[in-house]
Amino acid sequence: MIITISGRAGSGKSTIAKLVAKKLGLKHFSSGDFMRQMAKEKGISLLELSKLAEKDKSIDKELDERQIKFGKEEDNFIIDGRLSAFFIPKADFKIFLDADKKTRAERILKDARTEERGKSLEDIEKKIEERERSEAKRYREYYSYDCYDKSKYNHVIDTTNLAIEEVVKKVLDITQKEKIYK
Repeated sequence: MIITISGRAGSGKSTIAKLVAKKLGLKHFSSGDFMRQMAKEKGISLLELSKLAEKDKSIDKELDERQIKFGKEEDNFIIDGRLSAFFIPKADFKIFLDADKKTRAERILKDARTEERGKSLEDIEKKIEERERSEAKRYREYYSYDCYDKSKYNHVIDTTNLAIEEVVKKVLDITQKEKIYK
């Protein structure tokens, strides 16, 4: 079974993917973790890495190749990332997670893994918009693909007013309903 989880920054992609993978006994891969690692190695923020990637296509190419390779080599896994559904077309289950902008900013503010800690909510909302604009622009240019087009996914879950456990349950319920996981 292959599940891709895509969505906006702060929607819960990585958190939900990790928990569902654990419940189903699947491997987990996150393009976001790799992107954060790359930004850290370069000593820059995620936003700065996104801006740099607009000029240096090798950054996206490296990220994309990792997803493609993973999709070809593995059979049972969950992968989260904005382009996962695009790069893993054979996925059994393609989920898009969404949440309103304020909720996403609040989650990012509380997330210990981000460099946004200690900044204002308004500043984070602005950076989310900038980053998403930057990424959407690159994905359209490189692949003619809109990762925010919800029609490209089997299921869309609005996580705005849901606890983590509720989102995990929704994903598990859907996989049971569709008999993907036995």
